[in-house]
Amino acid sequence: MKISKLRIAAATVALGLGVGAAYTFGAGSAAANGASAAAGDHDGSSRHHRLPDPYEFLPKVPTFTASSTTARKGHPLPLAQWSGIFGVPGGKDISPQLSWRGFPKQTKSFVVSMYDPEAPTQAGFFHWIVEDIPATTSSLPENAGALDSATLPAGAIQLEGDAGADRYIGAAPSAGSGIHDYYITITALDEPTTGLGATTSGALLNFEIDSHTIARASLVFPTMAPAK
Repeated sequence: MKISKLRIAAATVALGLGVGAAYTFGAGSAAANGASAAAGDHDGSSRHHRLPDPYEFLPKVPTFTASSTTARKGHPLPLAQWSGIFGVPGGKDISPQLSWRGFPKQTKSFVVSMYDPEAPTQAGFFHWIVEDIPATTSSLPENAGALDSATLPAGAIQLEGDAGADRYIGAAPSAGSGIHDYYITITALDEPTTGLGATTSGALLNFEIDSHTIARASLVFPTMAPAK
């Protein structure tokens, strides 16, 4: 399914962005953004309205090891993983490389998602969701979340997410909104397929897979836009 311009426009408004949004990226600005985010990381500064881990209130399951060669856990997402579609100058909407290991032998499939619980909505914002990733898969290359991706494993399905686009949509925290914790999560399931289609919402998908989740691993990337 192609990107819905109407859904993108609505999401852009909801996230507090606009055409030529209040981003001032230039030479060295990505590094400055990283330093600002790291300085305010989880200490209440830089207007970081820290919300609980969105998985904290779900049934407890084992974890496993996840990593990325593109983005460093606990640090801001690189600019290439920000959203040009949402008007961020220099943003390329390129999904990061991901790898995982140590998941249960009973795993039959994975779901990968990127979620911002601090987006200015009542339910956060799903930037990326991939379901039905085969259990034989233990990594995704950079930009696997491209529209009509040719590098996702056979059978994997990209959901439309909250932007109405079946692809990776990068970070786009509005200027002055403080730090947003972007959770990239790999969920191990005891079923080979969810049986849900590409138009399924992130909330419904997570509701449906709750009883089939046997392990989960998250990478958190605290990221903020420059001040206005």
